[in-house]
Amino acid sequence: MTQRQEFKVLRSYKDFEVREYLPCVIAEIKVSADYSSAGGLAFSSLFNYISKGNKGAEAIAMTSPVIASKKEDRSQENEWFISFVMPPGRTFGQLPDPNDPRVALRELNSEICIAASFRGRATEELAMRKVTELRASAAKENMSLSVESRICRFDPPFKPGLLHYNEIVIPIHGGQ
Repeated sequence: MTQRQEFKVLRSYKDFEVREYLPCVIAEIKVSADYSSAGGLAFSSLFNYISKGNKGAEAIAMTSPVIASKKEDRSQENEWFISFVMPPGRTFGQLPDPNDPRVALRELNSEICIAASFRGRATEELAMRKVTELRASAAKENMSLSVESRICRFDPPFKPGLLHYNEIVIPIHGGQ
């Protein structure tokens, strides 16, 4: 079974959870493209990194989710950060450097976020609708959120779209 990014549920609301994501390392690529193209453009380089395409020629276990994040909420800007979460327990210093200069390793501290799941192929239209719904639900609870939105995909593209499991994750300002 594919390992998942580690988190603890701190509180459950009707439409979402508040989670504490544990420290981890991600391998990411910044892509300037529309959402539907960004994942495909980055995936092969990230997959190559974990498939011995690194300075240590080391195979690194695949984890989930594959994350597409947008750092700012501007629909006219097509700048995405596509990332793989490295296996739990691996630290920045333990991971080999990527061969591909576009792949960057980044250490993340623990972080408090809200998260909501949804089913179906994570198209841009569906994902953005879910982001809007999640932000509206959080506003009703007076939560202050980051401008960053993360679309987290857990299933391979060959799985039937209706069966896809996805999540929207948004950091909370000040870790409320």
